[in-house]
Amino acid sequence: MSAFSSDFGLDTIRDVAGTGTEVDVAVHLLDGTVRLSILWTQEVLLSADDAEQVAQAIQRAAKQARIITADNPPSSTTSEPGTTG
Repeated sequence: MSAFSSDFGLDTIRDVAGTGTEVDVAVHLLDGTVRLSILWTQEVLLSADDAEQVAQAIQRAAKQARIITADNPPSSTTSEPGTTG
């Protein structure tokens, strides 16, 4: 089971060059990090409409990540001198 939740609104987004390149935006459900993946290559050429959809997916992921991190604040691994923790 993956701890990432992908944005399914990007399922139809493909490289305009016809190479089959895909993008994926996902949120890690445990730590709230956002992953942007370009699949099958190192770059993707998007139409203006598709680029806007990717940008909106990243914004949705950021919103979800903020909710996750608000519910689960990161634990500190360091402590200030003179404190415990």
